[in-house]
Amino acid sequence: MTAIAGQEQAETLALQALGYLAADEDRLSRFVLTTGLTPQDLRQRAGDPLFLAGVLDYLMTDDALVVAFAEENAVAPEAVMAARRRLPGLSAEM
Repeated sequence: MTAIAGQEQAETLALQALGYLAADEDRLSRFVLTTGLTPQDLRQRAGDPLFLAGVLDYLMTDDALVVAFAEENAVAPEAVMAARRRLPGLSAEM
């Protein structure tokens, strides 16, 4: 997936990002500590487009994390930003 055509594809990429974070204990711990969410919160909110936007926002705070995620999921790093633009909660400056 290199082009993000719509919100559904963006949500799919964000769910992959959440899975990527959850697949590694250190990555998940940093995400949970940074966001203040609990594992239960993650499960309950995984279908919420605004939450998924937040997952991508978190991922984009670290270029190395974006690159590693992109490599592991065979997407261009730019796809993360493209997906974020398709999800709600985006400020005007992005």
